[in-house]
Amino acid sequence: MSALGQIFALIWRDQQLALLRGAALGVLVLLAGIGLLGVSGWFITASAAAGLAGTGAVFDVFRPSAMVRFLALGRTAARYGERLMTHDATLRALAGLRVRLLRATAALPYDQVVRLRGSQVLNRLTADVDALDGVPLRLILPLGSGLLAQALTFAVVWALVGLTVALWLVIGFVGGAGVTLLWAGRQALVPSRRAEMAAQAFRSRFIDLVQTRSDLAVYGQIAVQTQAVLAADARRQADRRTLDRIERRAGLALSILGTVMASGALGLGMYLASRGDLVPADAAAGFFAALALMETVAPLRRAVADVGRMGLAARRVNGTLAATPASATGQTGAGTGLQAVNLGFQRRGAAHPVLTGLNFAVLPGQTLALAGPSGSGKSTVLLMAAGLLQPTGGHIRLGSLDLADWAEDSLRNHLVLVPQRAALMAGSIRQALTLAAPAAADADLWDVLTVMALDGVVRSKGGLDFALGPQGTGLSGGEARRLVLARALLRKPLVLLLDEPSEGLDDATAARVLTGIRRFLPEAAILTASHRRGELDWADRVLNLS
Repeated sequence: MSALGQIFALIWRDQQLALLRGAALGVLVLLAGIGLLGVSGWFITASAAAGLAGTGAVFDVFRPSAMVRFLALGRTAARYGERLMTHDATLRALAGLRVRLLRATAALPYDQVVRLRGSQVLNRLTADVDALDGVPLRLILPLGSGLLAQALTFAVVWALVGLTVALWLVIGFVGGAGVTLLWAGRQALVPSRRAEMAAQAFRSRFIDLVQTRSDLAVYGQIAVQTQAVLAADARRQADRRTLDRIERRAGLALSILGTVMASGALGLGMYLASRGDLVPADAAAGFFAALALMETVAPLRRAVADVGRMGLAARRVNGTLAATPASATGQTGAGTGLQAVNLGFQRRGAAHPVLTGLNFAVLPGQTLALAGPSGSGKSTVLLMAAGLLQPTGGHIRLGSLDLADWAEDSLRNHLVLVPQRAALMAGSIRQALTLAAPAAADADLWDVLTVMALDGVVRSKGGLDFALGPQGTGLSGGEARRLVLARALLRKPLVLLLDEPSEGLDDATAARVLTGIRRFLPEAAILTASHRRGELDWADRVLNLS
């Protein structure tokens, strides 16, 4: 199945009933439009013929006029219902798709996640999902409705007008429109993809310009970054102009096709009427039906102009969803410490392993510090202990179970990792802390801030409602580090993994923080990657990885 087909299958499974109803209404819209013009043409011609024949006094004008009004009002109501149902269903399905993509991205292996840039990922995800709204709304549903309307019109025209006119209409419209739209789609494929990539580059560079404007100003690079933003936008606009030209040419070709088809239907009708095979009113019905059939093909030109953009987005979305690992269905065990048995790790493609044959155990209430030079594998051990990296040798046990056997939710309730670069989001200090413990009272928040020697800092800034900027702006590096540690302590884990917990702190503050961690979590098993003497002295045992 093609990438676009897979996306439509996802949307269809999520909103099948609403899309089915919308598609049925879409067919009714097209049939009502065709019927409206056909009946109107027949009515006008038959009225004129009756007048010329002197039978106008007995000509029935009420039923045809009632049918015209019914079709006109019905078409309006069906159009409203079709737009309401299909758009609502598509937006609901895409909202669910966004959630699935976010979950899939969050579930990627750690070595892939660390290479992602948040703004670029969010920009790409948003743009891709936005591009996919055209799959059901402008491509699949209009195409399916148009083909069905063409088939039904063929049957009706065959019955009322004749096989010759019916074949002329269906072959001409389906064949001619198919060739035109295929040509336009092939012409638009490359510029449509380029326009989408340029649009995403523009957004990413503009976000970088805004977020890093202070650093860019310091290094005198604001003008350079501004030019990069403008260059991406210029490429996007150039490709959009190319697409606009292709769409207009396709529209012109379809208009010419409609004129040819209507003229041919009129000519065939006149020929058949001159032979006595048709009455003039029926010939006019075929002509006006040909005019109305343009509505089945004209809207598709916009879809084929964007097919490259939609296809690019669909392939990326399908790739992200396909790369999602299976959901964990592990067990819930009892946490009574952490143990590594013959642990080893080697990165893919590396000539030598990072770790081999590592053994250690950390029991409740104990602190084990991993020491060694940079690159010796301290942070790698913590990531494996947190279940974010899979060992290439040996295994890790948490309590009574191997780490791989734990259910994800239960594992995160027992174990917390504070990496070197933990994130803080924009919001109040209260929000930053309650992210880890939503039910925590203000008294609990002040207790943990006191333990982390942050209570005085927070009070000086106005209390728990002090608003942090993006990435914790408003706090110094050491203050932000302590706030991240306070958030981890609020989880009250049975196993706490710390990567250089006192980094950025002076010796006195570091000693107070380390003492506070153990006092706040007296029964926790703590594994820390350390290089400072104070952290090594704080630990009960030190394991050197050099």
